[in-house]
Formats: sequence, structure tokens, C-alpha cells
Amino acid sequence: MIELGGIGPGPFAGMVLADLGAEVVRVDRPGRAGEPDAGGPADVLNRGKRSVVLDLKDPSATAALLQLVERADVLTEGFRPGVTERLGIGPHDCLARNPRLVYGRMTGWGQDGPLAAAAGHDITYIALTGALGAIGDPDGPPRIPLNLVGDFGGGGCYLVIGVLAALHAAARTGRGQVVDAAIVDGTAHLLASTFAKLARDEWTDERGVNRFDGGWPFYAVYETKDGRHVAVGALEGKFYRSLVRLLGLDVDPDRQHDRSTWPELRRSLAKRFAERTRDEWAALFEGTDACVAPVLTLTEAAAHPHLAARGSLFTRDGVVQPAAAPRFSATPSSPGRTAPAVGADTRAVFHDWGVPLPD
Repeated sequence: MIELGGIGPGPFAGMVLADLGAEVVRVDRPGRAGEPDAGGPADVLNRGKRSVVLDLKDPSATAALLQLVERADVLTEGFRPGVTERLGIGPHDCLARNPRLVYGRMTGWGQDGPLAAAAGHDITYIALTGALGAIGDPDGPPRIPLNLVGDFGGGGCYLVIGVLAALHAAARTGRGQVVDAAIVDGTAHLLASTFAKLARDEWTDERGVNRFDGGWPFYAVYETKDGRHVAVGALEGKFYRSLVRLLGLDVDPDRQHDRSTWPELRRSLAKRFAERTRDEWAALFEGTDACVAPVLTLTEAAAHPHLAARGSLFTRDGVVQPAAAPRFSATPSSPGRTAPAVGADTRAVFHDWGVPLPD
């Protein structure tokens, strides 16, 4: 796989595929070596890859890249529409050299449409899909869910899905194709269940009043005595009964879905959780079916016994990072080596792929 160097969801997709066993060669531009994410232990999104440097504005470098393309299964890029075409390495150029190639394109707005050529970021993409407007308190502004929903959920993950599906098709048909992975498309796709609930009148088109946005008092976050928080997800009746019992609340669990009781229920839950610290509540609910968990920081998460037992996060050279996911019974995945310095593998890659170095 050839990955034309970029930021965010494109490199994340390359990391996922490298974790799954792909040989990923990242093509970086000259001068990137001085940037803070240019190789080394903290450059997590580029772990497991090899790095070459090519100035794609130079015709000799472009010619060399096309020779690499002839030997590749996949090429991914994250430029605005038309950029690779102007460089002479667009889908038409590459598929002419290698008809089996899967050409993955990672953008925010997609390859066509009124906004295709416009700049954007995660926040603008998820704003337009309705996802951002659905997250937050009812009496406040929308809450930004990091850049997980757009860049990495709707973007990088869908590029991986598209590449793998296109590779499967190429193996059957001998023909490659272009994968147009747009963050707006992926984010809209992630909202499938929400749109379904909206159509069934199970969801109100406003934030903070619904089942999964904190609107229901038994699916919400509460502050504890020490100013920290616990997350409560006792949706089902049996889980709610367990929650009520362990908290010692004087409420009728059979009236869980009586909305007239919810304001008082929320006040009771808030008052009770404020009586103990987060970790005291975590100890009480550990292993129960009440669906209560402590809200941890990123640093705390790495030390949690469950994540530690599974190795969901690990530390390499002082850098906490996620392990490879998902897991397989017969073909284990594994996070690759620390990201190399920019251009560290240029000579080796061209040698191994049987392509002469450009002048």
C-alpha cells in the first residue's frame, strides 16, 4: 500500500491497515522532517509504516511514484479533489499503470457536490450532517465530541472499509476502482440508527432530551463528591432495578419510563452520587449489572484493570497508545514498529520494490 502523506483520518486508515498486516509505504514531501509528528514514538498514526520522501512537483519523482504504483495493491490520498490529477498521479494515471489498483480518496466533503473544493475540518463536516447539533445539553450549545465522530469514525474507518471491500472485489474481478471516502458520507452513515428512531417518533430533533444524549435520567453523567463523574447507562428494566437497589433510592422501579417522575429522579440521582467519591462509587458498582462506570481521564484509562488485562492500551517508549483492533483467532494483528524518521526508508523501499531512485 502507498499512502500519500497527509494528516488525521488518512494516516489513521494507514495505521489500521498496517496493524492488520499491510505493508504501508508513506510518501512524504521534502521538508516534513522538522515537523513535530514526523516519526518517532509519539507519531502513533504512522507506526508500522515505511517512509520515503518524494517531491511530487518534480516530474522524475512522479514517474518514480507511478513505477511504485505498478507494484502496489492500494494507494490512498487525502488531498482536495483535483490535486493528484494536476500532479499526474490521479486515478486515471494510476489505474492506467495498474488496472487492479484500489485508489482510496479521503476528503471531508467528497469528490463532488457544491462544497467539494471548499476547506473544512471535522467540526464543519459533522455540523452539516446533524451529528454536532444532536450532541449537548438542551439549554446550551452543541458539544464537540473530540474529532472522533467525523475524522476518525466517519472518515478513517470508512476509508478502511472501502479499501478492504474494493480489494475483495479486485481479487474476484481483476479490476481495481476508486474509493470516495467522504467524512460527511461516513458521519451520515453512522447516524443510521438515529435517523431510524427519528422516523419512528422515538427521537426528538433537539439535543439533550433523548435516550442516548443524556435526556433520560438513567442514561446520563453525574458529578461525584470529589468533583469527578460517573456514567450511568441503566436503560433496561433489570439494570435499572439494580441501580435503584444499590443506590438505596426510594423510587418505584416499575415507573422507570413514567416521564412525570424524571425531574425528581434526576435530582435524587444527582444528590446521591454527590455523597461519595467517583472511586467509591466505582468500587460499589464494579461487576454489577447496574451499568455504572467511572468517567476516567485518558491517563487513567491506561491503568484500568480491564483495559490492562486485554492490553487495549499499551506503552512504548513512554507513549501510551491503542493496541491493534479488532482481534482475530487465526491471524493475530499487531501494532507495527515505531514510526520511522521521515525518509528513513527511501533507498530500501525503492530497492525492495525494484524501482530505480529518481534523480
